[in-house]
Amino acid sequence: MIGKVYIVGAGPGDPDLLTIKAVKAIKKADVILYDRLINSEILSYAKKNCEMIYVGKADGKHTMEQDKINALLYFYSKKYPNVVRLKGGDPFVFGRGGEEAIYLAERDVPFEIIPGITSSISAPAYSGIPVTHRGVAASFAVITGHEAPNKKKSVDWESLKGIDTLVFLMGVTNRQEIAKKLIEIGRNPDEPVAFIEKGTTNEHKVIESTLKEVSQNPPEVTPPAVFIIGEVVKLRNKIKWFEKDEIPINYLV
Repeated sequence: MIGKVYIVGAGPGDPDLLTIKAVKAIKKADVILYDRLINSEILSYAKKNCEMIYVGKADGKHTMEQDKINALLYFYSKKYPNVVRLKGGDPFVFGRGGEEAIYLAERDVPFEIIPGITSSISAPAYSGIPVTHRGVAASFAVITGHEAPNKKKSVDWESLKGIDTLVFLMGVTNRQEIAKKLIEIGRNPDEPVAFIEKGTTNEHKVIESTLKEVSQNPPEVTPPAVFIIGEVVKLRNKIKWFEKDEIPINYLV
């Protein structure tokens, strides 16, 4: 017997942002291999006899290496008819879902990709920051803030100069270096930025600053956080809706 593997995006944290298709896959799963930061309410959709396996990763702390996760997906596909690989956000947005899909395809394991809502757009949206806005931002890019040591593809920093809105994922640790590089390529040092901690959850928090301040004296930020740069950050003053009775932390100089 060879089962089917569902590579499922669980969204950014708010369980209400889980897609209907993802819920259906979770409900019929015989085993779920789930990442860090998956809301327990999402896991509660699983049937009682579903086997749960935690394979989460944090910066520099991996419960399980990617090669082992790949091997487990193959192992369980031969044991169960329905295997769910549950990943935060979207599997194909820095989620290594592509690597898992290729591994399965090379072994003739049937699989399906169920997209999830990525934090790169949802965390800003919950913060009142549209990644695009008529007359303000006609383009946006999502960039990794944590390049692998054995990287085969590097960030093309020069190409980021003309993009209106930049969203860095996994960029908290390197936030000062990122800000310095953006200023070096010609981005405005006074350009507003925001760090969004634990976006869309009840611990959602926004820290505002500027590129210059981040490059010189970066604010304290606790990961996971989205790092967004662009004039659209200013729209938050009018559009902010999710946070209740919050006094924004401002590091403007």
